[in-house]
Amino acid sequence: MFIFAQGFAPVLRRAAVAMAIAMVALPLAACSDEGKLVLHTATGDYGFNVEVVDTPESRAKGLMFVQELADDAGMLFDFKEEREVSFWMRNTFIPLDMIFVGSDGVVKTIHVNARPHDVTSIPSEVPVQFVLEIPGGRSVEIGLEPGDTMEHALVGKPAD
Repeated sequence: MFIFAQGFAPVLRRAAVAMAIAMVALPLAACSDEGKLVLHTATGDYGFNVEVVDTPESRAKGLMFVQELADDAGMLFDFKEEREVSFWMRNTFIPLDMIFVGSDGVVKTIHVNARPHDVTSIPSEVPVQFVLEIPGGRSVEIGLEPGDTMEHALVGKPAD
């Protein structure tokens, strides 16, 4: 009996380690879905790694003070419901494209190359739920146009 228990202990230990890893990895996997976004354009599909901001405090800070942004990086602002919104570039050091997107994932309007530190209001012009900020000029490079679509885990998700 002792030999059986001794042989079985490593199996139990491995199972416990596997369960612990799974418990840690599951929340990370759920978060990673929100970190990925795809823009579907006539020229192809373009993936972006995004940070989602969905509180008044995180939306107010946005990309302020960021010094550089990779071509495939961005920030997705979720307003939880459709409404007209406006942005400015105060304390923003890099040019940005602002992509205004409806709750259905359809691109409504695009503001290309917002100027760093400019406090002029940049309005959505129509009600939107999401605003995607990506490096300035990138939307032109990928051929993004109003009517194209954004795929993301939050698109079509009911509000909390």
